[in-house]
Order: sequence, then C-alpha cells, then structure tokens
Amino acid sequence: MMKSVLTAGALIVSLAMPVLANGDAEKGEKVFKKCKACHQVGEGAKNRVGPILNGIVGKAAGSDEEFKYSDALAEKAAEGLVWDEASLTEFLAKPKNFIKGTKMSFAGLRKDDDIENLIAYLATFE
Repeated sequence: MMKSVLTAGALIVSLAMPVLANGDAEKGEKVFKKCKACHQVGEGAKNRVGPILNGIVGKAAGSDEEFKYSDALAEKAAEGLVWDEASLTEFLAKPKNFIKGTKMSFAGLRKDDDIENLIAYLATFE
C-alpha cells in the first residue's frame, strides 16, 4: 500500500513539473543573444519591445498584465495557448506562421538545435 501511495505521489509531482527541453542551456544562452534586442530574462528583467521571458516555459500566453500584446497573440491566449515545448518550438521556428498578425518581427530560428537550446535556456528562468 505504501509503495503505491509513493508511486502515485511521484507521478503527480512529475506531471506537475514542466518538461524541459533536451537542449543545452549553455548553448541556448548564446542563441538568446538574438532575442536580447527585444526581450529580457533574469532578476531585474523588464518588458521592452517584447515581454519579459522569465517563466515562459509552461506559462499561459499573453499573461503578463504589464505588457501590451498584439491582438493576434491575445486571441491565441484567449483560445488557451500555453507556451509549452511544442508551441515554443513551432513559434520560434516561424513566429508569423504560428501566430498570423503577431507584432514580433523576428523571422525565426532555422536550426532545430538552436530552438531546443534556447528553450532549455529559457526554462532555467522561473
């Protein structure tokens, strides 16, 4: 009985934790240099042209009340978009294809490794 309770508890805890990218966070920090013109992470981060990205992995889209999102992103947020690994991967590859009408002018990352590494890096900020 005790073993099944512990197993169930471990399962609940593991399901509550975000799945982190298979990427290399250290390499992702280098990829993030492409994002720094518009976004910040870490202690003391502030919204710029784009919102702060602390805690973005697993976060509901459009949930920073201090940032003015595009109507297109606000619509996706209202539909329940969550920035999980899958949605971030698709968005980071081609933002304008994933959210038609986004204000984000970045064309996207071409290399799958860069996307995985960037998500791993972003996952280090809560």
